[in-house]
Amino acid sequence: MDKISKGDILSYPRLYRANLINSLSGYKSANLIGTLSPNGTENLGTFSSVIHLGSDPALLGFILRPPTVPRNTYENLKRSKYYTINHIAKDFLAEAHHCSAKYAEDISEFERTGLTPLYRNDWPAPFVAESPVQLMLKFKEEVPIKVNNTIMIIGEVEAIYLQDGLLQDDGFVNLQKGEVACINGLDAYCLPNQEKRFAYTRPFEMVKEL
Repeated sequence: MDKISKGDILSYPRLYRANLINSLSGYKSANLIGTLSPNGTENLGTFSSVIHLGSDPALLGFILRPPTVPRNTYENLKRSKYYTINHIAKDFLAEAHHCSAKYAEDISEFERTGLTPLYRNDWPAPFVAESPVQLMLKFKEEVPIKVNNTIMIIGEVEAIYLQDGLLQDDGFVNLQKGEVACINGLDAYCLPNQEKRFAYTRPFEMVKEL
């Protein structure tokens, strides 16, 4: 088994180090976050840091890099208080990855990639029409992470839109049916295959497969 020390990590070139460390946490969620600027420009950014924070209320978080340069997603959602999270799927991987490019505030990633903005029920942020899982969130809190000056954004889920057939009888959302992708590292998109699903387990009970 290869060993990589802290000293080794610090000695690596920046891109090599970024590829390495971004791969360590395992497969990550692959999402596009949609916001609307004050002048009406539709913004779309690629994020692999969306995490579940709680179910009651329904809270999701994601990490923003230090706001030392313009961060359109951050600035837009702080102004409007609303944003969308859209799962990336097999049919638009390249278009979704293109949204990680650093476009100026007045350029819409929707227009540059050909993805389709979709508005629902007067929500003030665009969904991605091609996405099989579309979430509307309201900004609730930002948590500064002092060790590296990043920010955790916490939002409450206001509405959920799912492709037909994904929602199961017990509330489980079957992402495999929607061909939802995940990310390995910075730039490798994968399609997970659901092998097994288990029932809630308790001490001294046999694990039951669903």
